[in-house]
Amino acid sequence: MNSNTISNGIIKAIAILTGIFILLYFLYKIQSIIVYIAIAAVISLIGSPIIRFLKLRLKFPNTLAVISTMLIFIGIFSGLISMFIPLIIEQGQNLSLLNIEQLQSNIQNLLIQINDYFLAKGVDILDELKHADLFQNMTAIPNLLNSVIGTLGNLSIGLFSVIFITFFLMKDTHIMENSMYVLVNDKSENKLRKSLKTINHLLSRYFIGLVVQINILFIIYSITLAIFGIENTIVIAFLCALLNLIPYIGPLIGGIIMLFLTMSSNLGQDFQTEILPTTIYVMIGYIIAQLIDNFLSQPLIFSNSVKSHPLEIFLVIMIAGILFGVTGMIVAIPTYTAIKVILKAFLAENKIVKSLTKDL
Repeated sequence: MNSNTISNGIIKAIAILTGIFILLYFLYKIQSIIVYIAIAAVISLIGSPIIRFLKLRLKFPNTLAVISTMLIFIGIFSGLISMFIPLIIEQGQNLSLLNIEQLQSNIQNLLIQINDYFLAKGVDILDELKHADLFQNMTAIPNLLNSVIGTLGNLSIGLFSVIFITFFLMKDTHIMENSMYVLVNDKSENKLRKSLKTINHLLSRYFIGLVVQINILFIIYSITLAIFGIENTIVIAFLCALLNLIPYIGPLIGGIIMLFLTMSSNLGQDFQTEILPTTIYVMIGYIIAQLIDNFLSQPLIFSNSVKSHPLEIFLVIMIAGILFGVTGMIVAIPTYTAIKVILKAFLAENKIVKSLTKDL
């Protein structure tokens, strides 16, 4: 092997690594667009049975069937949003959000009761919190409002993008498939076609499993909240169940929300005899629901639907979270499943691929 061959090999390897780095960096920079496409693909996948029904049974033209399906989804989304309006209004009234002095008085009274309760138990952990001026930074409210407005603007752009992409994915059902076939030669097209069918099957099972998971949590949360007379039981239970779509972080956020809403629903009552016991019992119910989800629902969904080991799923979600944040954690499992199927089709003899895809 002469020096020219070695030099050419090194240059080629550097060029390949540089290309991979540039590609990964490019994907990182457009991660929001990738998320929009992924969400649109999921919606179009869910909507395909409705479109087929409208076209085959009701003889709708393709465009009309797609528009009708999208209107159904928009109606469902609008209905879900409207469910939270009474909850927001009621919590606004409970916390007197339009009356800063009343809000300060209510929270300070609650903190005093909490502090007195722990002092009676010989624990002075809230001493610093009791003397802290929690409202010294009320001037930050305008900045918070600006942040909220900016977030709403980004959500509006994202919503429009998802609707636009979803329409064309539903209207031209093979547009994404055909765009992928362009990337491979004629010999590999059949492998890719089989891979896409397998991906479609596995992801369909995965999303059905997620629906079952959310429904189980929703039922347990609803029963728990209803037993203790928490108002807006259905809305709170649905919101906390929906947050479980975000792996690991979602249940934590849901627990904080349920804790806050349970305490605020009883605001004004005695802390030791009413607020504390009710909150403890509700949180016990929440923890039981999470134990059922973590040890029964999730292992069954992940292992049976996407054919991956729970530890494998955990590592993939953690890595995706570090690289792409919360959105990466949400799309980690579907993306990883698709990559595994494609690797098995094209690199079936590789030892690493064999190990990762042995259950597919």
